[in-house]
Amino acid sequence: MKLYLYGHDYKYAAEQMLLTLFPNERPEYPDTPPEGERMEISLRRGASITSAACALYLGKNVWRGAARARNERLTDPLQRDRVCQRLVKNAIYRAALKSGVPKPAWGALTGVRPGKLMAGLMASGLDEKAALRQFITEYDVSPARAGLCLATTRETLKCAASLEERDVCLYVGIPFCPTRCAYCSFVSQSVEKSMKLVAPFLKALEKEIAATAAQVRALGLRPVSLYMGGGTPTTLSAEQLDRLCTVLAEQFDLSGLREYTVEAGRPDTITIEKLRVLQEHGVDRVSVNPQTMSDRVLELIGRRHTAADIVAALEKVRTAGGFAVNMDLIAGLPGDSAAGFRDTLEKVLTLGAENITVHTLSLKKGSRITLDQTPIPGAKEVAAMLDYASKRLTAAGYAPYYLYRQKFMSGGFENVGWARDGHVNLYNIVIMEELRSILAMGGGGSSKLIRTDGGRNIRLMAPKYPLEYIESIDRTCAEKTRITDFYNRMEEDA
Repeated sequence: MKLYLYGHDYKYAAEQMLLTLFPNERPEYPDTPPEGERMEISLRRGASITSAACALYLGKNVWRGAARARNERLTDPLQRDRVCQRLVKNAIYRAALKSGVPKPAWGALTGVRPGKLMAGLMASGLDEKAALRQFITEYDVSPARAGLCLATTRETLKCAASLEERDVCLYVGIPFCPTRCAYCSFVSQSVEKSMKLVAPFLKALEKEIAATAAQVRALGLRPVSLYMGGGTPTTLSAEQLDRLCTVLAEQFDLSGLREYTVEAGRPDTITIEKLRVLQEHGVDRVSVNPQTMSDRVLELIGRRHTAADIVAALEKVRTAGGFAVNMDLIAGLPGDSAAGFRDTLEKVLTLGAENITVHTLSLKKGSRITLDQTPIPGAKEVAAMLDYASKRLTAAGYAPYYLYRQKFMSGGFENVGWARDGHVNLYNIVIMEELRSILAMGGGGSSKLIRTDGGRNIRLMAPKYPLEYIESIDRTCAEKTRITDFYNRMEEDA
């Protein structure tokens, strides 16, 4: 759709709302006079009021929306940008709803972390009831989604209160899987095609672990959570897992760990031998991810296992003992239905996982679903899946503890982690709500250094592809000195 901006250059805000409300459209910025289907979005600052207006031209009709804020809210440049971007979004949102676009469950919100907004309202002095009311009113969020956000924000605030200033989380990325699932957009290599890269990748990873640990020791940081993801870490052999866990324990002081998670997401990679290795190294949480318990849907998404394999893998985990289990489900997979999703959830509940994470399918560029145009359930059916999950999980004794959203997500919904009492996963809350730094190691690892004083966060990115990671390991290790620079600067600014 053609976008014409007047009095501002908030392209990103306009594009976010465009993609939320018109997911099949892509922004264009013509340098010709306005014509055809388009949005004209203006921003004007008056003596006491700043206002945004949107004129949405569709066919022979024009639909208009507006939003305004008092200038006293524009206290500094950063706050001014935030308020003005929100005005632009709200103006577009109101014009679109007048044109007949269905109201999204999350209303005018486009961001990944709605909990940050809820926490901000509560930090401003509002009690829960007042914060919930303002959240619903200001962003036009449905009461059900707002209540979900409030519940997860409570867990965020508990988590934040339990953390000390020098606490950090560690992430180790293993970018290998047995095969690649159709919905996956992560950079991961099938070991069928790249087995020869595993050994040199692990050798390079040991170098990065040592370089990261040196920074942690020098700064006196304390790892409180270690999360090994991917890819699928249990694609590695028992011997390789043992070596990797040994190196981590040798390089880092893990005595302050509150949890140690390894994604064993694919049941075709889980063996008793590997589980024993993880157990010996103190791993206390694993993921066994079915995504669906329908053999037909599993085949459609390219997972070379059956629902029975999930059950067998979980039996191995319980036999080994000592692990809390997370199981991931995805609402909106190709070939699935609301009835099929309900059947999946009921089967998973019988397996007794301590955590169940309900994702909504996100159609990202790198996935084969996007490329192959595989038919998927519509927004109404996905909504039925998520609503059923929320009611059923609550009734079964689970509570929501973290929540986030993604671009290109079916129906504009959300991903939610559900946990039984005592099984909230610290890492998931910390990374999603940006409570403390995440120090990442491995292919495609994204370290996010967090300014707890509200300053500017920064990212350190490792090369994505295994071969590129191996070849660039010296440069990746040298970049680790930026961790020290970051913390020193934060102390200087305190």
